[in-house]
Amino acid sequence: MRDYLTAMSDFDYQRAVSHSLHGDLTALNACVECCDRHALPGRIALFWEGRDASSASYTFTELQTHAARFANFLLAQGVKRGDTVAGLLPRNVELLVVVLASWRIGAVYQPLFTAFGPKAIEHRLNSSGAALVVTDAANRPKLDDVNDCPTIVTVSGPKGQGLVRGDYSFWAELERYPAVCEPVMLSGEDPFLLMFTSGTTGPAKPLLVPLKAIVAFQAYTRDAVDLRAQDAFWNLADPGWAYGIYFGITGPLSMGHPITLYDGPFTVESTCRVIKKYAITNLTGSPTAYRLLIAAGDAFSSKVKGQLRAVSSAGEPLNPEVIRWFAEHLDVTIHDHYGQTEIGMVLCNHHGLGHPVHLGAAGFASPGHRIVVLDEHHQELPVGQPGILAVDRSQSPMCWFGGYQGFPTKAFVGNYYLSGDTVELNPDGSISFVGRSDDVITTSGYRVGPFDVESALIEHPAVIEAAVVGKPDPERTELVKAFVVLSPHYLGDAQLAETLRLHVRQRLAAHAYPREIEFVSELPKTPSGKLQRFILRNQEIAKAEQAANARATA
Repeated sequence: MRDYLTAMSDFDYQRAVSHSLHGDLTALNACVECCDRHALPGRIALFWEGRDASSASYTFTELQTHAARFANFLLAQGVKRGDTVAGLLPRNVELLVVVLASWRIGAVYQPLFTAFGPKAIEHRLNSSGAALVVTDAANRPKLDDVNDCPTIVTVSGPKGQGLVRGDYSFWAELERYPAVCEPVMLSGEDPFLLMFTSGTTGPAKPLLVPLKAIVAFQAYTRDAVDLRAQDAFWNLADPGWAYGIYFGITGPLSMGHPITLYDGPFTVESTCRVIKKYAITNLTGSPTAYRLLIAAGDAFSSKVKGQLRAVSSAGEPLNPEVIRWFAEHLDVTIHDHYGQTEIGMVLCNHHGLGHPVHLGAAGFASPGHRIVVLDEHHQELPVGQPGILAVDRSQSPMCWFGGYQGFPTKAFVGNYYLSGDTVELNPDGSISFVGRSDDVITTSGYRVGPFDVESALIEHPAVIEAAVVGKPDPERTELVKAFVVLSPHYLGDAQLAETLRLHVRQRLAAHAYPREIEFVSELPKTPSGKLQRFILRNQEIAKAEQAANARATA
């Protein structure tokens, strides 16, 4: 394991480029980096598992052949360098073929999450101006309701099942084209992915990811995830989102490492099956997934204990209780990592770099990044004062984000990129997550981070998930209110609510406990699993306004 401080002080961007891309940034192709370079006889690129326990494996050579054929099809349709190709596909081999084929001809791949409805798809396709979209029979009906939908290619069932008149058949077209297609070489500044923000705090905005970002993706996979040659790797995230396409596909494949795709719904049974069947040793996913696994208790831990070497978490802050549970029940260390669609993973508890791990902290700046905490005047803050997490772009050569495509942004102030997340610098140099800047609660003059309260609630065995927001209050400005999802073994009554209030008060502070607790069956989340506190907060604001209006008219 490398020392973190040494890695930071010795960091050299050009050396990182040479190490990751085997050359400079003037002649690049993502298909070459993620496939061709590793196409040795018999070298496996993909282990695929179906929901019915069917399975298959594909070599880099097979993917190279399929990608070349589909690339020639794209060229025949007039798709050219810089055009966008969208994929509305489940986690199957066809997804990888479309991604690699798009990159091969210098096109830009646009992922579409399969849980999106027609309007969400329409917004993204119309915004991107995609030349072509590839989907499967299950998702094809959604495109009927998309205005100005581009050319459609469908992965159809046997005998063309699911193929709509006018669509191209994916596998039928593949067979018609030759298996040789010269890759189009680009520069590191040229885009290869078109992403959209999750829309958690506003409309989803498009951003282009340049080829040079592969350097950062690979560095994260190596340093934070600690992916080793002997590991069997599985990223639970869907490739329709940033963490899945950045670090479930691009990062490991660019290292020549095989990936695992499971085409089915997330369940405890399927997770155990894949981990055991493929001898997974290195796992990455979201806190939401991990909390659901923990809720299964022995039904999960007894099947996978001793199997995993390293586990990583991203997407939402990792509660300390999850960290303790994985250590106690699975004998494995799970580390929290922080990032965004715009900047990748920039703050991590690195599995592959030696540094102190502060329980509950998001970690330390990734090599090649300088992360700071700013006040409302954009001045850097010292230890112990909450402020906005920012990337100092002038001293962060690995930071590749340049803005949103066609949209203005207030995220850039001088040399800083403002994340919109409230954090706090710790004495050991790590940074702790407090919440989205608009999630922080002001109660009786105190600022309360919802994450701390949620983490304390989850420590109680009755609680599976929790969301904490500020409820408008005339006396305290806001009071702390918690929405709690209970284990099926507990009854949500007034007595349990009081027990949970005291539980949090004893662990945090007298002003930080939830004065109100509402038991709910589920919490609002984005399709990628991120908690949407603002929905709950807006509900409470609306209730307060209705109550005020009722009093005024009484």
